Amino acid sequence: MRLLLDTHVLLWAVLNDPRLTATQAQAISEGELYLSSASVWEIGIKRAIGKLDVPEELLDIAADSGCRPLPISWTHAKAAAALPLHHTDPFDRMLIAQARCEGLNLASSDWRLAAYDVNLVA
Repeated sequence: MRLLLDTHVLLWAVLNDPRLTATQAQAISEGELYLSSASVWEIGIKRAIGKLDVPEELLDIAADSGCRPLPISWTHAKAAAALPLHHTDPFDRMLIAQARCEGLNLASSDWRLAAYDVNLVA
């Protein structure tokens, strides 16, 4: 399974957080993993403003665990902008657009994403 990790799912997986579901854990252990540039950006912003305390080496851990980078393309940006406003978080909207454009499953526990045509792994 080709799997795009929502930011919180990445954090839960790396930090062994019990909120990671068994379904997500199995998909991560068996899947081809992708991490969006949007998640890297979100983590950086939240760390800078003091809303997130994660290890400095978080992204190195993710890369060492097999996460492949998923850059944001113009196609992704146009698709995110065209999404209906079921969800207004720009990072989540980008993940939805990337999952749809690239044919990826999206690992997320955010129930609001179910309003979009994307295969959620919850």
